Amino acid sequence: MRGDIQSELRQHLDNKETLLWTGQPKKGVVFRTADIFLIPFSLLWCGFAIFWMFMASQGGGIFAIFGIPFVIIGLIFVFGRFIIDAKQRENTYYGLTEDRIIIKSGVFSKNVKSLNIRTLSDIEYNEKNDGSGTISIGPKNPMMIWGNGMNWWPGMKANPQLDLIQNVRKVYNQVIELQKEK
Repeated sequence: MRGDIQSELRQHLDNKETLLWTGQPKKGVVFRTADIFLIPFSLLWCGFAIFWMFMASQGGGIFAIFGIPFVIIGLIFVFGRFIIDAKQRENTYYGLTEDRIIIKSGVFSKNVKSLNIRTLSDIEYNEKNDGSGTISIGPKNPMMIWGNGMNWWPGMKANPQLDLIQNVRKVYNQVIELQKEK
């Protein structure tokens, strides 16, 4: 597995660069703090949209057609967001070199983000009991606090982060040590 991650990132390295650490986010369905709000909201949304379509179809006419987009959005909120999030994390690779952090992600097309270690600001991590966690990079947008876990939704991109990685404290300390050098 580690070889697969390195081969994914190696093509994005400069000539004299070496990978000090590589990783991937946790795979599979993940429940996040935002789900405390999103699960009940999505069930209410989808339930009302289906009820509205059913009632509109009983009345005849074309009013039921207007409910289709709302049902689709409701189904994405209830089920699809977990599948989309899992697929995005499955196709995400993280690398740390002497000079930068590389984040390669994308399901249909690949996006490579390179963050210069020396110029990073506001680095923080949050760690779970099992040692896994997330390293957030850059100042937090107060409007994105409620949107945690919504990065799969178009237009909801948060600051760069190394999401749900193993040994988060070790990786965080490695980044801080690299910042102190030079």
